[in-house]
Amino acid sequence: MRSRSSSNSPAGGIAKRSIKRAFAARLYGLLGDTTPAVKIVALATLAVLVAIAVPTVGSGMTTKPPVIKYRDNVFGPILANRSKKALYYWTVEKRAGGKIKCTGACARAWPPLIVRSRSSVPRTIRGIPGRFGTIRRPDGRWQVTHRGLAVYTYAHEKPEQVLCDDVDGWFVVRLR
Repeated sequence: MRSRSSSNSPAGGIAKRSIKRAFAARLYGLLGDTTPAVKIVALATLAVLVAIAVPTVGSGMTTKPPVIKYRDNVFGPILANRSKKALYYWTVEKRAGGKIKCTGACARAWPPLIVRSRSSVPRTIRGIPGRFGTIRRPDGRWQVTHRGLAVYTYAHEKPEQVLCDDVDGWFVVRLR
């Protein structure tokens, strides 16, 4: 009866290296064959093994979400960008069914939270209630949404400040 080695033990590591070497030697032997079909199968197998072994660059595991949960002294848990600037929604856009209405001078005073692509925003973020997404702005850029509404910062706020809750229809995004 053969003893089984743990993969964490030195013996387990040696066994894995031996298997890899044997596979590599077999694969090399196959590639020496002149049959194109055999070469294609061998290369496809190698590609699959490399894909499994190497994590993908740019996968969701390496990308940080564009928002965080921040606890404000007055408002409690709120949504903020990674720089801890409070995020707001505008009731005008809420009444318009989520359509972007803040452009031009409005967007200069209330900068939208912009991301490079839709895929950089996860649908859910651990510890933060609600669903996230993106919406295409009139200028073509992607803006982050929370619960179907576009989110913005306020240009005259510093990180960890909330100055404009319930000002001209702008409300800080509270997380409850």
